[in-house]
Amino acid sequence: MKSPIKHYFALAMVWVVVNACQVSKDLAIPQNAIPTAYRGAATQSDSTSVADIAWKSFFTTQALQQLIDSAIVRNNDLLIAQKNIDIAQRQLQQAKWANIPNLNFQLNSTTTNPSNNSLNGISLNQFLGKKHIEDFTAAANISWEADIWGKIKNQQKSALILYAQSDEIKKALQTTLVAAVSKGFYALLMLDAQLEIAKKNLVLNDKTLAIIQLQFEAGQVTILAKQQAEAQRLVAAQLIPQLEQNIIIQENALSVLTGSFPKSFERKTLLQAIQSQNSLAVGVPSALVSHRPDVKSAELALQDANAKVGIAKASLYPSLTITAAGGVNAFEASNWFSIPTSLFGTVAGGLTQPLINGKRLKTQYDVATIQREKAVINFRQSVLVATAEVADALVKIEKIEEQNTQLSTRVNTLQSAISQSDMLFKNGMATYLEVIIAQGNLLQSELELVSLKKARLDADIDLYRSLGGGWK
Repeated sequence: MKSPIKHYFALAMVWVVVNACQVSKDLAIPQNAIPTAYRGAATQSDSTSVADIAWKSFFTTQALQQLIDSAIVRNNDLLIAQKNIDIAQRQLQQAKWANIPNLNFQLNSTTTNPSNNSLNGISLNQFLGKKHIEDFTAAANISWEADIWGKIKNQQKSALILYAQSDEIKKALQTTLVAAVSKGFYALLMLDAQLEIAKKNLVLNDKTLAIIQLQFEAGQVTILAKQQAEAQRLVAAQLIPQLEQNIIIQENALSVLTGSFPKSFERKTLLQAIQSQNSLAVGVPSALVSHRPDVKSAELALQDANAKVGIAKASLYPSLTITAAGGVNAFEASNWFSIPTSLFGTVAGGLTQPLINGKRLKTQYDVATIQREKAVINFRQSVLVATAEVADALVKIEKIEEQNTQLSTRVNTLQSAISQSDMLFKNGMATYLEVIIAQGNLLQSELELVSLKKARLDADIDLYRSLGGGWK
């Protein structure tokens, strides 16, 4: 009959093993971390958003597509991200072998010369008639740690998550890169349009100045009128080198993004010819986890923190290691490989429980738990930032449209006034000051209208990027 003590002890061991197999409980994404709708957008159930569109379908201008293609292939930050993925992949492959027994082969030859007055020396001389002894060993050693507490499994899980994270980081870089290149391209088109406006206004100012010059020579206006016209002309003239400078600087910035030395970029498209998006689906905020790489990376960071807690907790429990060795051993070289007399073999199993270093391991576990709490906060923050960026883009689109309507009306009014100003001025029905003010207002309004057009296109890009578009 079995002893009751042994029976209870066996039950206790089974209970420990069963419960210890789940050394830590994983934390899930907090349910209240993701809102039900974006501010400025109606609540909807359809998760489809503009982020599902590939960037080549979102940006249809051929010149821009070529720039983005070049940036994806040659941008140095993106190339570094790919190297990080390669490193993580190698580490993942290595982690998959963590639970495979460790096998080594050793080949040893030793010579020992004990003291003649030592017990070994006296025994050696008495029994073998030698003053030294040789030992020759050729053996294979194998060791294996049983993954009782899931430590190795969590290490493999962590390596897999880090690999996935490196891929998400590259995707996040690509979304940022696609947005930066497209905004840079639109900035070039804006500067081109503003340069044309400045040149057109310079021609208009030249005509006005010529008329005032004739009137001045005829004594119809004072020198003040001539000076005012010259000053207005210099405003437009000064803009031209400034805009030409900005164009070159913008081209240099695009060159860096596309991984090339500074150069000019061919562009046949006009800014006004590019149509902004009238209706962009935003989907539901919960889709950000799958669409937006930085949010997905934050989710993976929480999973990795769960794995790290499991590893730290498992380190507090005993580890079971099984070792074995086998080969040939002899103290004479001539008998080294004499089979089967030189054969030997050993098998051992060890259970190691941390004692003195238990405090250090407990601290590591506490730190891992706190790091997991940080991962939850970081995930919340990533969702907060993402949803705020979507809301920002939505309100930009709405309000820029309103501004564009008002500014377009203003520009049309000023253009109509300028077209009649020459006739009114020649007939004495308008003063030179009214003409100069109208020309200055037109110049400023046309420049603002072009900037507003670019801002509207940028708002589309911001919404596309903030929803996670650009890496497909």
